[in-house]
Amino acid sequence: MNQAHFHLIINHFPIILPVVGSVILIIGFFLKNDIVKRISFGLFIAAAISTFFTMNSGKGAEEIVEELGRSHKAIHIHEKYAETFAIMSYLLGGFSILALWLNWRKHPFRELCLFLVLGISLIVSYLATGTGRTGGEISHEEIKSSQSIDED
Repeated sequence: MNQAHFHLIINHFPIILPVVGSVILIIGFFLKNDIVKRISFGLFIAAAISTFFTMNSGKGAEEIVEELGRSHKAIHIHEKYAETFAIMSYLLGGFSILALWLNWRKHPFRELCLFLVLGISLIVSYLATGTGRTGGEISHEEIKSSQSIDED
């Protein structure tokens, strides 16, 4: 298995986990169920960890797909999206660790931290769509839009 193959295998986890975690966190909030909230925090932490491995495999994948003749511009656009996404994903993972601890300890600031995590998770979920779309456009001509390659 090469870096490009590994990247393709794991790149969906950092994209899907924050979306699923956001939905679960909202459900946990409305149900007022700490266990459900903790599950979402765990998903966000797992997303941050998977983001780390995905980002580290991206450079090797870039070299391989450029050798296959893929657009350097498309790869660069994807890389810019991925870098912003990764920073926010790591931030989400860090605040999720804090939120998990506050929730576990029944700290008075646990609800405030929950809303902070929810807000960051929605931003990460939004950034995930752009990162996934631009990554898919590298090898899937059928999903390219006229504006996507022209973005800076």
